[in-house]
Amino acid sequence: MSTVRFATDHPYTVEIDNGALQKLPSLTGEATRVAVIYAEPLAEVALEVARLAGSATVSVLSIGVPEGEAAKTPEIATSCWRTLAAAGFTRSDLIIGVGGGATTDLAGFVAASWLRGVSYVSVPTTVLAMVDASVGGKTGIDLPEGKNLVGAFHEPDGVIADLDLLGTLPEREVRSGLAEVVKAGFVRDERIRELIAASPSGALDVTSARHAELIRRAVQFKADVVSLDLRESTSVGGRIGRELLNYGHTLGHAIEAWEHFRMRHGEAVALGMIFAAQLSRRVLGLPDEAVAVHRQLIGALGLPTSYQRAPFAELRELMGRDKKTRGQALRFVGLRNLSDPAMIVAPSEAILEECYAELGRDQ
Repeated sequence: MSTVRFATDHPYTVEIDNGALQKLPSLTGEATRVAVIYAEPLAEVALEVARLAGSATVSVLSIGVPEGEAAKTPEIATSCWRTLAAAGFTRSDLIIGVGGGATTDLAGFVAASWLRGVSYVSVPTTVLAMVDASVGGKTGIDLPEGKNLVGAFHEPDGVIADLDLLGTLPEREVRSGLAEVVKAGFVRDERIRELIAASPSGALDVTSARHAELIRRAVQFKADVVSLDLRESTSVGGRIGRELLNYGHTLGHAIEAWEHFRMRHGEAVALGMIFAAQLSRRVLGLPDEAVAVHRQLIGALGLPTSYQRAPFAELRELMGRDKKTRGQALRFVGLRNLSDPAMIVAPSEAILEECYAELGRDQ
């Protein structure tokens, strides 16, 4: 079993292994009530979680929510709060989130906001949730105006990344999750790039040792970043802090919103990373070869490498609303070279348009 430790003010571990779900009883603490918030298609997994969390002294309440971004609304959050109120949930009780990134975002936010914060454990069931959404302490819900506009920092008491839960995951979801993995490779971990380049099919095989190593490395990367900068400071010791995790996300979130979330998060972020690489070439001097590596690795994972469906003016407006914007200045994580990140602040509109036009061309 691989254990990754997040050394934050509220330390916790991520357990990564086949059968890791069996460690869940050790995380219930002193709770006498447990609420399992789960994506409705995962009812069988939720039943197993409820069985493991419950006991003669612990009662379990199960709350099914819609799958995907449809769960991350004020209406669904309110429904969860009212269910907790009716059940008499107190500050000493526990919420467990079971599902993909949207479900764990919602469950974490419900835990952060209920009675100003109760204990929370995450059981991610997708690659994306294991390496990104369920780790790092960010929780939130969406508004019609944008993604994750309402949220809170609320670290879990633990994360159980049971690799067996990936066995029935559709290939499109596996590919989407690997976008966040290859992101870690572009901004820091060269070994991730090597593992994907050597065997893209192995990276996509959720039963392979290669896939397990990629998940562990991506979680370790996030732990290293978040342990130094939980709340996204501008910099830490002169280096980019948690903002580093936003590589590819400024345009990626705008595309997601414009597409009304019909495009998977990882698909949009993949496009955002190619855009960021092209922007970095113009602003930071990123070598052409490094831009080519972006297209090669992203394409090898079966993720999109070109896009032009949305008018740039509409994406520009959405980027301006993004939570990563400070003042009126757009902020992008860029690269001087692979594994050598730097911030790009307020690039010219002309350069942004040129990079978007370039994104529309297959190369």
